[in-house]
Amino acid sequence: MSSPPAPLPSQTIGWHASSSPVISLLPGELYFGQRHLLKTLLGSCVAITLWHPQRQLGGMCHYLLPNRVRRPEEKLDGRYGDEAVLTLLNAIERAGAKPSDFICHLYGGADTLSGATQTKFNVGERNIEQAWTMIDRYGFQIDGIDVGDDVPRHVSIDLRTGLVDVRRGPPVKVTARDS
Repeated sequence: MSSPPAPLPSQTIGWHASSSPVISLLPGELYFGQRHLLKTLLGSCVAITLWHPQRQLGGMCHYLLPNRVRRPEEKLDGRYGDEAVLTLLNAIERAGAKPSDFICHLYGGADTLSGATQTKFNVGERNIEQAWTMIDRYGFQIDGIDVGDDVPRHVSIDLRTGLVDVRRGPPVKVTARDS
């Protein structure tokens, strides 16, 4: 009987590097590893969180657009949903796990231009559709969803516990007195 793989040390995958216990992901960034609290703020962008309960391993991506036409010589780019998820899949494979082992949450895709213009780009809607396509294609276990509408979302996942928190509403303004 083989023993399960040893836990991975926290590692940076893709476009974000930090030694801080709290990592704030900006659009186009992602992280996969252990022991960190990952946070992000979403409008029309989408975040997918992943958590492996037995290995206490997971991550998050924050992408801006659903996809692009990528030439073979171009590196994967976390700004695009399909490429961000492919980067996470590469990390999952290197960790000796499979997508179906992960609990997945999906957030974002707000209509941030609601009523502001007659031209509809539907970026949020297209981002949500791309996320569903990738989740279905790779067999992630979906557990939490809050998508669409016209409000921003604050999303966090604690990679020590797998706890995901989402809060709807405008960004919190911090003044000099608050810091």
